[in-house]
Amino acid sequence: MNTKTRRRVALALPLCIGAASMAQDLMIKAPEQSRPIVIENAEIHTVSHGDIPRGGLLIVDGAIDRVWKGATPDLGAAYASAERIDASGLRCYPGLIGANTTTGLVEISAVRATLDYDEVGEMTPEVRAAVSVNPDSTIIPVTRLNGVLTVGVLPTGGVIPGRASLMRLDGWTWEDMTVEDDMGLMINWPSMRTSNSPWVRISEEEQRKNTRERLDKLDEFFAQARAYAAARQADPSIETDIRLESMAGVLSGAKPALISANELEQIEAAALWAEANDIRAIIVGGRDSWLCADLLKRLDIPVIITGTHHVPRRRDSAFDEAYTLPVKLERAGVRWCLATDGGPFQTPHERNLPYHAATAVAYGLDHDAAIRAITLAPAEILGAGDRLGSIDAGKSATLLLTDGDPLEETSTIALALIDGRRIDLESKQTILNEKYREKYDQLRRQRTR
Repeated sequence: MNTKTRRRVALALPLCIGAASMAQDLMIKAPEQSRPIVIENAEIHTVSHGDIPRGGLLIVDGAIDRVWKGATPDLGAAYASAERIDASGLRCYPGLIGANTTTGLVEISAVRATLDYDEVGEMTPEVRAAVSVNPDSTIIPVTRLNGVLTVGVLPTGGVIPGRASLMRLDGWTWEDMTVEDDMGLMINWPSMRTSNSPWVRISEEEQRKNTRERLDKLDEFFAQARAYAAARQADPSIETDIRLESMAGVLSGAKPALISANELEQIEAAALWAEANDIRAIIVGGRDSWLCADLLKRLDIPVIITGTHHVPRRRDSAFDEAYTLPVKLERAGVRWCLATDGGPFQTPHERNLPYHAATAVAYGLDHDAAIRAITLAPAEILGAGDRLGSIDAGKSATLLLTDGDPLEETSTIALALIDGRRIDLESKQTILNEKYREKYDQLRRQRTR
């Protein structure tokens, strides 16, 4: 290494270290549940089978063992040493689930060293988002503080950016955090419209050509994957191709394709393509999905709505277009859940998920449907409905105790459990809050002397 190169490396190294240090959560991860937990006298919102005005639950080895109404029954000598939590005046909900985020992949959107959401290449189905999730992201404790305890992490970039992963928001490593490392294959559907806006530098004909090329690449890649699967079945000694091997789940129907599409033409084209190729599809985005609700219902294609806090996209759109999308899909009988716009070009704000749901309630959505849209609905759509999303015996004890409605900004999370582990609700923001409250308390005391 010559002197000039050494100098460049020396200058770049502090920047890399600084970027990494900005992404450090210094909170201690929660230990495994060591003894049974009994939560008593809580107002329980099961989501799956109504509300229990006063009841409790028993948590054993990270799972909900029993749920009851009224006073705590005799649990026997086996649970004499259980930790008992009196939840009088508190509400118990399943942990909220954010179905579309780059949490753990993006720390500071303006700092390239903290971004890990996009792999090199147009077709990278072998990529799993879970592997790149940073367990020490400072965004994670902030997100947990607002009740979001599980997230679907979706890679971006290219035609097939990789496979989405379902992650619990606590753990020393990405392996600890992983609920499901392969939640489904991500596909970015190209825009079917052309634009003649002044800032678009290519002609409309060139835009149409680019769209055709991207769709041809997608079809060709799926054809290659099917041919490879058939060849491997006929002759297992054929050399393994990890890219094509990773397509097995979506081709067999064991895993869905999560197709990013917002415009009406995109959604219709993606839905019909999935039907023609016998692919189990999920639409991610779905801004215009209400315009083709009949098609989505007929094909049983669910929609992950990426937020309600958006302005109208067209001049002739109603001002409340984004706010009313959830209630329109609910009334149309389309399966759906609510997420945030967790795209790669911004720092994730998954903590705002309950407020997106609250906006939908303000514009006509039933309150219970809104709670379901950020708990059980995403769990079912993402293939984890048997483990997460409701308070039922046998499911993960991933839940929260709150002093009010989680959709209200004034509510506070009093306790959060992930797989029965008590989660530290401290974060960089809570520490800064205490720091500056103390600062101004000191200044007030000085002035009164």
